Amino acid sequence: MRLDAKALRYMSNDDFRVLTAIEVGSRNHNIVPAPVIAQLSHLRGGGANKHISDLVKRKLIATEQNAKYKGYKLVYAGYDYLALRTLSKRGTVTSVGNQIGVGKESDIFVVAGEDENEVVLKLHRLGRQSFRNVKQKRDYFRQDQSPSWMYMSRLSAQKEYAFMKVLHEHGFPVPTPVDQNRHCVVMEFVEAFPLRQISDVGDPGTLYSTLMDLIVRLAKYGLIHGDFNEFNILLKDDGTPVLIDFPQMVSTSHLNADYYFNRDVDCIRTFFKRRFNYESMLYPKFGLDSNKEFDLDVQVAASGFTKKDQSQLEKYMEELGANGKDECSSDQDMDSNDDDLDSDDQVSGGDDDDDEENDGFDSDDDDDENYIIETDKLGNTIRRKRTDTDDQPEKCS
Repeated sequence: MRLDAKALRYMSNDDFRVLTAIEVGSRNHNIVPAPVIAQLSHLRGGGANKHISDLVKRKLIATEQNAKYKGYKLVYAGYDYLALRTLSKRGTVTSVGNQIGVGKESDIFVVAGEDENEVVLKLHRLGRQSFRNVKQKRDYFRQDQSPSWMYMSRLSAQKEYAFMKVLHEHGFPVPTPVDQNRHCVVMEFVEAFPLRQISDVGDPGTLYSTLMDLIVRLAKYGLIHGDFNEFNILLKDDGTPVLIDFPQMVSTSHLNADYYFNRDVDCIRTFFKRRFNYESMLYPKFGLDSNKEFDLDVQVAASGFTKKDQSQLEKYMEELGANGKDECSSDQDMDSNDDDLDSDDQVSGGDDDDDEENDGFDSDDDDDENYIIETDKLGNTIRRKRTDTDDQPEKCS
């Protein structure tokens, strides 16, 4: 999916108030009615309708009609803009460059960060692959709910950032994490090539041993990558490997930990035999070479990525096949097709009720009408609780 950030600079604060109102309204409404958007954005006199029309033209939201009313849905392009605006205000992303990677479940761009340094922006886009299959077999959503792909994408980004941060702090060869918001992760730009693109290495035995040691070291720290293969390993010019892509990572306490560990090992063995004609009879086995000595899995949970979040994301990954009983593969194995998921499907939210077990957005227990979206003195879009004075008619000057 393309990321066109040019229009971002031309959008007003009120545009973002309306866009944020639709995001918040999606908590309780699969299709957000225009009156709810106007109420949340605190724009009166038809002001909200004008901005809604502009957002539809920019393809940041989609018009929907159900049996009861006409409303609007947030699509991934709008979600991109909300995240980019936040990252821009933080100074994390100042401009967007070329796309350097595309996968079944993510898009990757080079962007300018603080001090104009090049960093990587990864946008998680869960739901693009196996959309219909996952939707049909969903057991982690209520049967009368639509899957909130943006919510799952946000969970995926939160998990990747949390694991990357903990791994980096403990000296593992991973990109330096920079920032995360919604479904976006910003990380260090690493000068390296994917292992899958390398046809020859000077000493395959040394690299093989290094990678196997890395699998074992992860396990000793309580973690299993879950997708440890040539697509998710970068190789620097000096032969140093860098590990990427962590949404499928699991704890060594996981019920199927032995399977995931052994699959990671088998993926490397298979690749080295096929690509470098190298085969070793020495390889680690779960339980024999992976006794847990540290608790990074516990530290990740303490960082805010909860067991509930982990459970929801794991169920999605299992349905998708990323954690299923499949062959060694990766999201980045093929180019994505922008038509895999239509804009109408790139939505967030549940049904038109107050159920919040899978609302897709951070929220509290109060209803939407108790809050309004407005802009503070610095131009930041904020959500505050409605007061009695907000309902008083405006005085004419």
